[in-house]
Amino acid sequence: MLNSLSIRDVVLIERLDLHFGPGLTTLTGETGAGKSILLDSLGLALGARADGGLIRNGADQAVVSAVFSVPRDHPAAALLDEQGLDGGHRGESDEIVLRRIINRDGRSRALVNDQPVGVVLLKKLSALLIEVQGQHEQVGLADPANHLTLLDAFNVPQAARETVAACFRAWKDAATRLRAAEREIAETARDEDLLRHAVDELNTLNPQTGEEEELAAERLRLQSGERRAEAIAAALAELTPKDRRALGPAAHLRGAARALSRLASPDGEHPAASALGAIERAEEALAEAETLLNRLAYEAQADPRALEATEERLFSLRAAARKHGVNVVVLPQFLQELRAKLAALESSAADIVELTREAAARRAAYVDAAAALTQLRQAAAEKLTLALGAELPPLKLD
Repeated sequence: MLNSLSIRDVVLIERLDLHFGPGLTTLTGETGAGKSILLDSLGLALGARADGGLIRNGADQAVVSAVFSVPRDHPAAALLDEQGLDGGHRGESDEIVLRRIINRDGRSRALVNDQPVGVVLLKKLSALLIEVQGQHEQVGLADPANHLTLLDAFNVPQAARETVAACFRAWKDAATRLRAAEREIAETARDEDLLRHAVDELNTLNPQTGEEEELAAERLRLQSGERRAEAIAAALAELTPKDRRALGPAAHLRGAARALSRLASPDGEHPAASALGAIERAEEALAEAETLLNRLAYEAQADPRALEATEERLFSLRAAARKHGVNVVVLPQFLQELRAKLAALESSAADIVELTREAAARRAAYVDAAAALTQLRQAAAEKLTLALGAELPPLKLD
């Protein structure tokens, strides 16, 4: 229902606000009184073509607003919800405000509930809100584009039309999924050789989750172990030279002990007894040091191939990641994705058969529903023909 019409600066009208009550409202007046201006203004609010010549002299723009109220289950309310243009809720009805602003240069703006919209949407919404009849409106009956709507409105159940629409959407959805599956399979099939090679290569490599971090830590440990072993070996070399001609600290201590043992004392006590005791203790400490270093050297011994094998594995993982353009940490997941693609390719034939069968079944259901709707429309057309035929003789149009 049209509640009100607000007009600003249109042709001769500077300011006009019309409020309509329920029931029939009639506007009368002499020729030139402005009835056509009111209809033209309403047409602007409904999305008619804008013209800068409609703006009143002295004004920069014209503004027309039309306010409607519709039930919550009205198609216009559904269209508003679909477009995110909620109306002002008032109990069981919605209030819809259509506004059109026309500038002097002919450009215009359309708003629905104070939100900008396109003129196309404005026209679509207006067609659900109002019907304008003119003296030549009956010629629309000759337009084939209107026939199906008139026929369905006469005696075709809404449920039958909704069933056809639902079957059509289901068919198109199945056909779309079939085409998508065929495209995906075609794309995957083009790269099948590369895919199989990549899967075989990564299966052989068999990357594990968190493996890069573990290998890097192991590599650092082995590298530090080599340095530790080198230091221990150098210390042992100083204590026990491999060259027998070289004298180590033990030989020097023994030489010192022999030199001091030749000393004699008149009173029978050795004059260097304290020094000899210190040398003996030093020899014992030296022997203990050699024992400890030999034990450390034994413990530090590692598989000479361990570091090489660790580095080889780490570098292989990193090389594979670079080749496939991913990080090492996601290599296991990447391998799973490649396996899934390969499995999908191998099972694609069965999937295509099933999707083809589904699309065919959906199409058959649509054809059956459409045929049933056609029968209903043919029956309704026969009744409508008879009903129209009965109305023509009293009008002398038989």
